[in-house]
Amino acid sequence: MQPIKRTIRRPEVLAKTGLSATTIYNLENRGEFPRHFMLTPRCAAWLEEDVDAWLDSRMINPAGPALAPDVSLRKTNNGRGKSGEARA
Repeated sequence: MQPIKRTIRRPEVLAKTGLSATTIYNLENRGEFPRHFMLTPRCAAWLEEDVDAWLDSRMINPAGPALAPDVSLRKTNNGRGKSGEARA
C-alpha cells in the first residue's frame, strides 16, 4: 500500500515557510523551491513532503546573504539632484 500524499495549497505553503507569494514564485522559477502542480485549472498545490524536505535542506544549508541592489538600474533618482544632494 502506498503512503498517502498530502497536498497543501498556497496559504499553507506561505504559513509553513514564512515567505511571501512573490518569493515562492521567484524561487520556483529559479528551480530553488518545489514546483506546484494544478489540481484543477484554478487550484495550485504542492506536495507537503516536498515543501518539508525543502525546509529541512534550508536548515542544513541556509541561504547566503542578500546581495545589495544595483542602484545604477534605477529609473529615477529619488529626488536627488545631479550631484547627489537632496533637493530643498
